[in-house]
Amino acid sequence: MQYRPLGRTGIKVSPYCLGAMMFGGIGNRDHDDCVRIIHRALDFGINFIDTADRYSAGDSEEIVGKALKGRRDRIVLATKVHGPMGDDPNQQGNSRRWIIEAVEHSLRRLQTDHIDLYQIHRPAPDTDIEETLSALTDLMRAGKVRAIGSSTFPVSEIVEAQWVAERRGLARFRTEQPPYSILDRGIERDVLPTCERHGMGVMVWSPLSKGMLTGRYRKGQPMPDSLRARVFPQQMSDERNLDAVELLLPLAAEAGLSLTHMAMAFVMAHRGVTSAILGPRTMPQIDDLLAGAEVRLGDDILDRIDEIVPPGTDVGPNGAAYVPPSILKADLRRRPATERAAA
Repeated sequence: MQYRPLGRTGIKVSPYCLGAMMFGGIGNRDHDDCVRIIHRALDFGINFIDTADRYSAGDSEEIVGKALKGRRDRIVLATKVHGPMGDDPNQQGNSRRWIIEAVEHSLRRLQTDHIDLYQIHRPAPDTDIEETLSALTDLMRAGKVRAIGSSTFPVSEIVEAQWVAERRGLARFRTEQPPYSILDRGIERDVLPTCERHGMGVMVWSPLSKGMLTGRYRKGQPMPDSLRARVFPQQMSDERNLDAVELLLPLAAEAGLSLTHMAMAFVMAHRGVTSAILGPRTMPQIDDLLAGAEVRLGDDILDRIDEIVPPGTDVGPNGAAYVPPSILKADLRRRPATERAAA
């Protein structure tokens, strides 16, 4: 396993990061089996694990904590805060009040005294970024957090956070965690260049586009009964995604690769990507992903992928991506009816 610098933090991480979202109630409920999967990844040489407090309501963090007993010191451990963790409206978001409380819960579940990378899971338009960065800076000074990052932030908010940190003398985000795959290339246009300009590490999620790039989802065939299909039916049945998959499958076959391995190697080939997050639920899934770790795509294959999905474009919808209020709420885009005419 080769190791890469995590931005300019001085921390070295594996190009594969083990994502723990599927460990726990939302995916694999067998804690012992999940621990075995984690150990399989660590034995392979992966030293980077990413989870979040909201994954299975804390169950994922507890599983990771169990798995890292006796091995914690050699692992770069990342988790996230933002999503709701109860009915209380203050048990969520990016406020100082919640971050200071949430980190203690995460430390307890993870059975550790510090988090190597603490990330803000999504933006919070109702909270000043200065409020968030101030709380995170205090956690770093207290030794509970080593570095901080963002996840799925629009490029404008990535830049704003960097500006506020410099202006106010606060700790700055050292990483960003955006979605990226052959089918989801929008971040190539601005997010990846911006992160590179600010020296930020980038750990990308959903490199298989929620399973679209496994070959299980095919045009004209019945939709598999999967968690992804139930949660993201629009994305998994989108004709544009399915059409692209039908073009990518023969390209992978021609190269002597599975679509999964070609998709992972595509993500690994981008100079702006530090690590790709693997999200296995079962042992066969992690074994298959690890089997493709040595695959390297030549320029000829990358050029043909560019012809199918042009650089900087998203093929279809990505149901888990952040959508800003200006898109979600029509009243933020539209003037009052009485003011819409030019005269």
